[in-house]
Amino acid sequence: MNFQIYPPPPTKKWLGFITAVWVQSISGNNYTFSNYSDALKSLMSLTQLQLNNLSVAKDVGKAFGIFAGLASDKLPTPLILLIGSVEGFIGYGVQWLVVSGRIQPLRYSVMCVFLCMGGNSTTWMNTAILVTCIRNFRKNRGPVSGILKGYVGLSTAIFTDICSALFASDPSTFLLLLATVPFVVCLAAVVFLREIPPSSTSAEEKEEVKYFGFINVVAVFIAVYLLAFDISGPHGAGFSRVFAVILLILLGSSLFIPLHLMFKNFIRSNSENLDIEGDNTAIKPLLAQQIVEEKDTTEEMGRVPVIGEDHTIFEAMRTVDFWILFVSFLCGVGTGLAVMNNLGQMGLALGYVDVSIFVSLTSIWGFFGRTLSGSVSEYFIKRAATPRPIWNAASQILMAVGYILMAMAIPGSLYIGSIVVGICYGVRLAVTVPTASELFGLKYYGLIYNILILNLPLGSFLFSGLLAGLLYDAQATKTPGGGNTCIGAHCYRLVFIVMAMACIVGFGLDVLLLIRTRSLYSKIYASRRSKKTAVLS
Repeated sequence: MNFQIYPPPPTKKWLGFITAVWVQSISGNNYTFSNYSDALKSLMSLTQLQLNNLSVAKDVGKAFGIFAGLASDKLPTPLILLIGSVEGFIGYGVQWLVVSGRIQPLRYSVMCVFLCMGGNSTTWMNTAILVTCIRNFRKNRGPVSGILKGYVGLSTAIFTDICSALFASDPSTFLLLLATVPFVVCLAAVVFLREIPPSSTSAEEKEEVKYFGFINVVAVFIAVYLLAFDISGPHGAGFSRVFAVILLILLGSSLFIPLHLMFKNFIRSNSENLDIEGDNTAIKPLLAQQIVEEKDTTEEMGRVPVIGEDHTIFEAMRTVDFWILFVSFLCGVGTGLAVMNNLGQMGLALGYVDVSIFVSLTSIWGFFGRTLSGSVSEYFIKRAATPRPIWNAASQILMAVGYILMAMAIPGSLYIGSIVVGICYGVRLAVTVPTASELFGLKYYGLIYNILILNLPLGSFLFSGLLAGLLYDAQATKTPGGGNTCIGAHCYRLVFIVMAMACIVGFGLDVLLLIRTRSLYSKIYASRRSKKTAVLS
């Protein structure tokens, strides 16, 4: 048997992960509709129902993510990224042409097509990023999911704040950024992101945890930095430019990891040559450790229960657990999307002139929900075999409380609601991603993931397009030009009450999944403990 003295240098793997973070930090364009929805509504003289159905059209784009899932098993990661970036460039580019007045408004049905393209572009980018990175770091799935999903949530604030700082929140400029920036950043990921074998030693696994901790610290600092900019009020042009430059530096600071690894590998290579020339006895412990870990990895794969590994999509869909996860996911993300798609109108109904603060709050606190839940859920699996669905259950009940507060329309309730919805929506996304991989395996994960996120267009249609759109229009009055508007707390009160009830249903389903998966997570915990014991002995 042929053994390597050292595992392959992980520099390329981490360089790919950093570019993946950059892609995610600019791929949350699907959540920014509120920033330019009012411009579309005025320009096209739309009712609220028509506007909400436009938001549904962008979310329907995610339904076609099935094609990205199928492609993830056939096409290389760079090609999947390239498809997504080109599609987004076209979809948001046409919307920019319309809003900027460079072309006449297109027919409503045609606009739906281009919004659908913009929404679908993110499924190709997210599929390429998540599938590749979770396979590359499969022993740290929670932190990977939390970081990547966290930056998706943070990207809304990144786009919103940079645009507000440099272009005074101009909707057409905002759309131009959505069209061009993701396209350019994806080109960098096309060069560096590849599927690379995961860590093969416990030392490398511990090193991964350390580096993920560094990335989390940087990400939290970015989130706090954005939050401080948002709550500190209007800023001058000079201050805003400085803010934007520092933000870009912070986003690039994680390059320290691959640079550090390159230097470390250079030093180690020189030392290795000297050790081999002088004494070969140092090789034996390394070989012994690798033999033990390869043996344990093989045994671990054999011990995984049926529900834990490599289901095809049809096998997964025949299980009760898949549908419990699917419906509970619908209750959480569907209602969350309804709030994010309607934040602009919700703010206007309650008398707020500038609603961009609510968009940023949802984005930033969504980041905290995603990042912290990914790392915390992973920690408790490794320390106490705590099933990951427990965090989904907690988020559902908290989200229900948030909707009740928003229905009451007490002073500041929209601020509180934006924060609560952001956190809980983030938890749902970050926790469900690794949960699905643990229940149904990684071999066909790209397709399984994209089937699960069908909940985004479905939830958007049910809770935003139908529920929020119809109930708002029922309360609104006609305005000149064919549109309508509603002012007052009553505009969305019933919407919030219905969504709170949906979250309570989701809470019950998550508790059921928690009970059903306890044995699986106990086996994952026992497997990791036995591996550590074998290596130490």
